[in-house]
Amino acid sequence: MPQRKLAMRDVAARPVRVIAITGGKGGTGKTTIAVNLATALAQSGKRVLLFDGDLGLANVDVLLGLTPRCTIEQVLRGERQLEEILVKTPGGVEVIPGASGVARLAALGAPEHAALIRACSALPQAFDAMIVDTAPGLAESVLHFTQAAHEALIVLRDEPASLTDAYAVIKVLSRDFGLQRFRILVNMLRGNEQGAGVFRRLQRVADRYLDVQLDYVGDVPEDACVAKAVRAQRSVIEAYPGSPASRAFKKLAATADTWPMPSSPSGRLQFFLERTLPRPAMRLRVVK
Repeated sequence: MPQRKLAMRDVAARPVRVIAITGGKGGTGKTTIAVNLATALAQSGKRVLLFDGDLGLANVDVLLGLTPRCTIEQVLRGERQLEEILVKTPGGVEVIPGASGVARLAALGAPEHAALIRACSALPQAFDAMIVDTAPGLAESVLHFTQAAHEALIVLRDEPASLTDAYAVIKVLSRDFGLQRFRILVNMLRGNEQGAGVFRRLQRVADRYLDVQLDYVGDVPEDACVAKAVRAQRSVIEAYPGSPASRAFKKLAATADTWPMPSSPSGRLQFFLERTLPRPAMRLRVVK
């Protein structure tokens, strides 16, 4: 009887869902959203990469109580490879730590940002999702990292300045980078405030002046447990899993997991570009 062996054909890399979290002004709770969304996805069984994209004033490591020995600064100096600086959280999230108090990192140009995007894409690990926590404002890093993601999640609060800044981010990304679809999350809702109402105020202005699609993905209530978790340097999902904010983050993670992956190239540089497109499923055949 002839020997048989298994041969693998068309083994494709697993697609990676990349979500950039931004919103314009500081103080919207953007980093808290990034940390807890990443943790919620990890708890659901996903392998998650969290990139602290606020390169010069990083604080993801502070919120999670991490003490990285090396940061993105050593990567940019050529002293370390990106995979060498990854730090794993107790919740199972792999973190690319940024540097804090390094002014030159906050002023990097397009070539450096493109190099970081390519370095992330070359990581050997098989991730299911990547969360990019961008810097506040409209710095070059914010624009380049957000346009390189598959999803732009705009975080805003029920404040005039937050709405104005969120609109400005959407305007620049749509006008200068061709982004047309944005997910909108309302954070730190107080009392009887309605997140859908805040979203509609932004949508009315966008519909009038921009050619974009805004999708409301929900809200996160103001919750004292979030501040307690920050002081404890833990995600609120791990520290207070039954809190209102934790329930909202788990719902957001479940929603994000249903967003479709890109079905065709966008024509721009993207994180994990080679892994985003649908590929033939892994097939095994018997070779005699």
